[in-house]
Amino acid sequence: MNKQQDFVLRTIEDRGIKFIRLWFTDVVGTLKSVAIAPAEVEGAFNEGIGFDGSAVEGFTRRTEADMLAHPDPTTFQVLPWRGEIDPTARMFCDLSTPNGEPSVSDPRNVLRRALDRAADKGFTYYLHPEIEFSLFESADHGPDGPVPVDTAGYFDNVPGGTAHDFRRRAVRILEDIGISVEYSHHESGPGQNEIDLRYADAIATADNVMTFRTVIKEVAIEQGVHATFMPKPVWGQPGNGMHTHMSLFEGDTNAFYEAGAEYQLSRIGRQFMAGLLTHAAEITAVTNQFVNSYKRLWGGDEAPSYICWGHNNSSALVRVPLYKPHKGGSARIEFRSLDSAANPYLAYAVLLNAGLKGIEEGYELPPEVEADIRDLSPRERSVLGYQPLPGSLEAAIDLMERSELVAETLGEQVFRYFLDNKRAEWDHYRSQVTPYELRTGLRTL
Repeated sequence: MNKQQDFVLRTIEDRGIKFIRLWFTDVVGTLKSVAIAPAEVEGAFNEGIGFDGSAVEGFTRRTEADMLAHPDPTTFQVLPWRGEIDPTARMFCDLSTPNGEPSVSDPRNVLRRALDRAADKGFTYYLHPEIEFSLFESADHGPDGPVPVDTAGYFDNVPGGTAHDFRRRAVRILEDIGISVEYSHHESGPGQNEIDLRYADAIATADNVMTFRTVIKEVAIEQGVHATFMPKPVWGQPGNGMHTHMSLFEGDTNAFYEAGAEYQLSRIGRQFMAGLLTHAAEITAVTNQFVNSYKRLWGGDEAPSYICWGHNNSSALVRVPLYKPHKGGSARIEFRSLDSAANPYLAYAVLLNAGLKGIEEGYELPPEVEADIRDLSPRERSVLGYQPLPGSLEAAIDLMERSELVAETLGEQVFRYFLDNKRAEWDHYRSQVTPYELRTGLRTL
């Protein structure tokens, strides 16, 4: 038994932990959980916990159902919202087959494979997500949609307001379970909020995103409101994105930094960014995986709709943030189309491999867009070569299906299941008769 496992066992005993929740996600990104007693933890470390993989979306066929969940002791944290009566902790798990092989359908393993590819080139992948979500009075809604908890806007200070108290409570819990928060504030839309997590390696960041969603939902229940990460919950209002800042490090050196270069961005950084742009359309089904995601991308406001890059330009898909003088470690790029409902393990894996492809193939970065691309005419955008992101989930799926990069990143089983799952979602959606159709056609047609 290693030192980290021993630390977990001692902490469970010392703090009187009654339940340990083992967490992992399915292919779509739904968090799964199984609780075990303290007496079972050592066995779980040594042998894993068995479960029926065929009952989890996208994992295995019924003829090969058995799977094992192996808790990662480095992710052990006590869950403060569970209270003192039944103290509960959690650990994320890596999944395997009964013969000990890593599960090809485990999203955490998909990301780990991409990180291994980066490590072979000497790189470590770091991420900093800005996670947006909306707060409503309840999950119920009328013809005008759900009712936001406030009518505040970007950076507004609302003394005693629901969102202010909500963010304060959420940030305290996140810090209590070891997730460092950089900023929190009200966003542009009514009831919309943003909490930004500090830079961490990719696995830790994806774990943190999943934990973050759980914390936000728990605080919402505690405070009697409804929280959602739905990409576009209200027509005519900003949607919920997860802008993610990223960089590659070689040891302690930021590989994206080059003193004196334009925006202090190195050739490696420019090639990585060119990879994101080149493969943006084909990875969009993964970074924006729901029908509703495309209402955000094409619904106006600051969500990017076209494949381009810029410096400090909120209309661009990829942005080079303002450089901090004398801080080479802060050089980074920001990917802006990703929404906060995505499966972070799969999304960060395809983003990494797209960027690495740019480095491997020596992609050239196209000229930056300096104007707000939304102010350009369709003809101007066409002449300048700014291609649109997919306009619907159906279009995104079609592009993904032809993508060697996505197929290689996800692996055949996850790739095929993901496509099947998303096609079923699209088919179900397009067969619906919507309130819009009834409102505009029932009386007049």
